[in-house]
Amino acid sequence: MKRDFTLDTKRFHRQGFPEAIYSIGKSEKQIFDIVSKMIKNPTPTIITKIEKNLAAKIKKKFPKTKYHEKAKLVVINSAKSIVARCVISNRVNPLKKIGKNYIAVITAGTSDIPYAEETAVVAETLGNNVERIYDVGVAGIHRLFKFSEVIKNASCVVVCAGMEGALPSVVGGLVSKVVIGVPTSTGYGTGKGGYSALLTMLNSCSPNVCVVNIDNGFGAGIIASIINRTQMKSDKDGLDLSV
Repeated sequence: MKRDFTLDTKRFHRQGFPEAIYSIGKSEKQIFDIVSKMIKNPTPTIITKIEKNLAAKIKKKFPKTKYHEKAKLVVINSAKSIVARCVISNRVNPLKKIGKNYIAVITAGTSDIPYAEETAVVAETLGNNVERIYDVGVAGIHRLFKFSEVIKNASCVVVCAGMEGALPSVVGGLVSKVVIGVPTSTGYGTGKGGYSALLTMLNSCSPNVCVVNIDNGFGAGIIASIINRTQMKSDKDGLDLSV
């Protein structure tokens, strides 16, 4: 029988995070068919870049669906999710937050929040604590400094910025942690849908800045989660990774 998809059911076992459904370019039927298969796995089912009307249809069929409107993200918590910690070696239940470590998620402007929320919700779904710091861009850089201690104490920092995309470099120069830059499509004219912000971040003089693709909040959330879990493990093992 011909199918339009082949699930990677062992991804969480290999990598510590589940396969996600990228909704753009898929029909409603394809999404429903994929979800019907994925919810059988002992991990959350995540759907990205999804509009509210389609999310409502999914929630009607799958009652455990939660739609995060700002993030355009659906999370379906499988009934079997609780057993993930038992069947996956060295993994924790992806629905249970543990530890004091956290990820800081920052935006330059309010218009960057949807991408930051995608990052934050993905990280929280995987059991991470998240501190949100929004609308502290370089046009009013003084707004950033009152959050200095929160940013410095984070396991890692995600910075979402459109326009010229300068904020990740600024934050990178203030902390000893990894800074993940998320260029967003916020802007106009020569911003070219986030391309200008992307080039700025790629050319950052702050060597602790790394960059994901334009509007890729999901990828930033996964990377930040891996870094935070690594930090949690080093703390547990008594390792000092601070500078």
